[in-house]
Amino acid sequence: MPDLSINFAGIKAPNPFWLASAPPTNSGYQVMKAFDAGWGGAVWKTLGVPVVNVSSRYGGLNYRDKRLIGFNNIELISDRPLADNLREIEEVKKRFPNHAVIASLMVQTRQEWHDIVRQSQDAGADGFELNFGCPHGMCERGMGSAVGQEPKVLQMIVEWVMEVATKPVIVKLTPNISDITEPALAARRGGANAISLINTIQSIVGVDLDLYAPYPIVDGKGSNGGYCGPAVKPIALNMVKNCAQHPDIKLPISGIGGIENWRDAVEHILLGASSVQVCTAAMHFGFGIIREMTSGLEQYMVEKGFNTIYDMVGKALPNVLHWEDLNMKYKVTANINADKCIGCQLCYTACEDGAHQAIRLNTGTRVPEIIDENCVGCNLCSLVCPVEQCITMERTDDGTQHLTWKERTAAGAAPTEFNDERAGGRHHWVPEPSAALGKERHKTLPGRARALNEEFAAQ
Repeated sequence: MPDLSINFAGIKAPNPFWLASAPPTNSGYQVMKAFDAGWGGAVWKTLGVPVVNVSSRYGGLNYRDKRLIGFNNIELISDRPLADNLREIEEVKKRFPNHAVIASLMVQTRQEWHDIVRQSQDAGADGFELNFGCPHGMCERGMGSAVGQEPKVLQMIVEWVMEVATKPVIVKLTPNISDITEPALAARRGGANAISLINTIQSIVGVDLDLYAPYPIVDGKGSNGGYCGPAVKPIALNMVKNCAQHPDIKLPISGIGGIENWRDAVEHILLGASSVQVCTAAMHFGFGIIREMTSGLEQYMVEKGFNTIYDMVGKALPNVLHWEDLNMKYKVTANINADKCIGCQLCYTACEDGAHQAIRLNTGTRVPEIIDENCVGCNLCSLVCPVEQCITMERTDDGTQHLTWKERTAAGAAPTEFNDERAGGRHHWVPEPSAALGKERHKTLPGRARALNEEFAAQ
């Protein structure tokens, strides 16, 4: 069987699945329960001067029959006394010495940072995660994302921590910034051992249409909160990739954001993460999801021949290019499997109104037809089709040519004028505006499509 154990910047764990700093890691009881279920590590709910939270605290974004596709919270750091948390950290480490227990920290002054780092070390924490990402409540006090958005301040605080830290230091980054690599570089300059990302995204998850207040509602009012859950995974993956590809960051990455199953975790790992952190999925489905995560990861590694986590870390990075380096000679065209088609015609509607008018309807059948000469291979039809593998994108070029936008520009073959003949859509058929008005449409169709349409009209 593959070896799932990791050594993340000096922090060892039996597997790469950690609980993120959040309500699921609010107490020793929860962390022990999670470890007993199979989690490899936990980042303790952020420690600092205890807060007083409001009620209510959470808001959700549902999509059709999927609940909590997005999750919003206005909860702050731990509201429990520091002494209680430290005592429980010590107890957890005694019971689970081989699991990773990381103390998430957030304070203000240099002396407070020194004090809380020393106390956490004495309690047996395996490392620290500096919370420079919280986008609500704490940032108004000059902490959280207020630090993460100021690289110079971030670097200074990391340097304070490194003055006394004897355990690995992870810097948690905020996504509420234009370029995630700037604070990552500041973390490295400050001496951090690793980074984790992303923290939650500043957001309003919805508005009550009767009370005119954003969710979650506190006595008829609301505030922006932190957004997470499955919906943020694309943003998290891109930022993980940005940090992993940067030649000057070179720090281990703990990937956070939208991880709900083993596939999500693998995607983070393939883009450069060597541990992953989970919050929303654990809150939604419970700690038991770890069984599917570990078994799914093991099976994937067996199928791909990976012996360790590190065999797959960053495996996808060489294939993530700038747009200008993609092959413009590569060509795919949609193909509809008539045997699988259920006749919903959603592909036709999507292509007709949202893409390139490359699908037509035929009389006597509910199965649409691709107009090959007008298909640009955009993928939209295959993405909206509700039947797996009913619409596939098939390669139609011979694979012998390769030309990028960068190469085309260097050769002087890129469009340079407003009405340039070299424009990509210059010779691609587009209906005349009047063709949108019902009966006129078939008169403007190209070659084969027009013939088919006239045949349809004759019938």
